[in-house]
Amino acid sequence: MNIAVYGKKITSKEDFCDFDEIFRIIFDFGWTPVIEETLKKDLSKRNTVYEQFASFSSHRDFSSGIDCALSIGGDGTFIKTVSYVRDSNVPVIGINLGRLGFLANINRHQIIQSFQLLQEKKYTHQERTLICVETEKKLFGDENFALNEVTLHRKDTASMITVYTELNNEYLNAYWADGLIVSTPSGSTAYNLSCGGPIVVPSCEVHILTPIAAHNLNVRPMVVPDNLPIKLKISGRARNYLVSLDSSTKSIKNGEEIIVKKAPFTIRMIEFENSTFLETIRNKMLWGLDKRN
Repeated sequence: MNIAVYGKKITSKEDFCDFDEIFRIIFDFGWTPVIEETLKKDLSKRNTVYEQFASFSSHRDFSSGIDCALSIGGDGTFIKTVSYVRDSNVPVIGINLGRLGFLANINRHQIIQSFQLLQEKKYTHQERTLICVETEKKLFGDENFALNEVTLHRKDTASMITVYTELNNEYLNAYWADGLIVSTPSGSTAYNLSCGGPIVVPSCEVHILTPIAAHNLNVRPMVVPDNLPIKLKISGRARNYLVSLDSSTKSIKNGEEIIVKKAPFTIRMIEFENSTFLETIRNKMLWGLDKRN
């Protein structure tokens, strides 16, 4: 089995030891790693054995020959892994070396058990929808998609902004706020959750509109079908504002329109019986720990 490996930056001896241990487990299973170029250089500086393995540096390297993609880090690392995988249909596994980890949901002590289940093909594929944006100037080039969310927010001002919003070409609302999040179900446990939005099961085919610090007590997050286009236009006192696709951010001018749609492809996440979405939610959010249960 050929496994593409992408991981967070190695900045310490402890980081290297974490990666080295995971690779030793990969070798024990008889799998062949294909290592992201920067990660391979970091590993090779500390152990030349990693120089012998093939590497990849872009999504084009996922065209053939890779059976699975392994993300080692946190949710941010997982999102970057998705930018390599894209529409290749290569399934993805996330090992959590970070903090909370809703996407990278396999903990250190679950690695061997999870790899054994992968070897025995005892897993399911969970399709995760993505979101994409269309702008007149093609701000994000061919990386105009996000796994978690699209966010519009202020840049050079402390004043509120107004986000005029249409759903399927029908006027919905003018959000007076610090910004607006349009989230996928995967992103419902990210920025959306921090701003009071609902947690949504990943299999739901919806988008979530969540204002950031809305200056109107009647405004609430809204869940809409993901097959309807959302048109957004920012207005305010400043000349420039920010639009973010997950961790990628660009500047847009006052009055520019953005179309938000469901991306034309999905990401296949491997789900084991020991790391389901509901189990992850219970563990990370500490649900069910009430003494009365």
